[in-house]
Amino acid sequence: MIRAYLKFLLKAGDAHSLHSPFVFDLYSSLIRRDNPDEPQFAPIRALQQQLLKDTTRIQITDFGAGSRINASRERAIRDIAKNSQKPARFGRLIYRLIQRFHSQTIVDLGTSLGITTLYEAVAAPTAQILTFEGCPQTAAVARRNFQQLNQPAIEIITGNIDTTLPERLKTVSAIDFAFFDANHRFEPTVRYFETCLAKAHNDSCFIFDDIHWSDEMEQAWETIKAHPAVTISIDLFYVGLVFFRSQQPKQDFVLKF
Repeated sequence: MIRAYLKFLLKAGDAHSLHSPFVFDLYSSLIRRDNPDEPQFAPIRALQQQLLKDTTRIQITDFGAGSRINASRERAIRDIAKNSQKPARFGRLIYRLIQRFHSQTIVDLGTSLGITTLYEAVAAPTAQILTFEGCPQTAAVARRNFQQLNQPAIEIITGNIDTTLPERLKTVSAIDFAFFDANHRFEPTVRYFETCLAKAHNDSCFIFDDIHWSDEMEQAWETIKAHPAVTISIDLFYVGLVFFRSQQPKQDFVLKF
């Protein structure tokens, strides 16, 4: 990961080096513009602090690549909160992207404790949010968190995403926004992308987490960027963004975040 980050820094540019008006505007007015003190984030921060103190132990069912930090099948909620959650600035980035593109159908792969899903829900209170989690006990904690923050409309689909995702998406006409943070291996990541791609449209935004987490994830990211349907890809190191804007020439960006 350190080597990948050093390579990333050598390639990364900033807004002044962009040759796409769409990406220049997105980067300067949204990606780099963060306000952590917006009041709607306070309940999520409070919930995160609560989870970091929760010593309750749950049994983990993992269909993916597993954790590099804790391979135990029984884990304390506080350890999951500490090791599995992205820094809050990524949740806020997702919040801003959803608001920017007025996303109303949101797919979230890899619910975990539900923190990222809550940022999505706060960003689009009237949206249909489908979040997929493989582990039943983790899903139960996430459901409790959704209820605590008064977000009962979030639909959490529990079970192996290999089967639950294609089945549930049969009833969805289009996906406006999708966040991929589930099985961190090459083949499932690309397959989930292609499953969701069938429901994407010109203004959809897909975000992939941990694109440099492993050789397999880097390979998956390269494959996704090269897909003919992808016209704009943005590597922010920890996450990658892709867009399907037919009016744009195919371009790839590596940017600091």
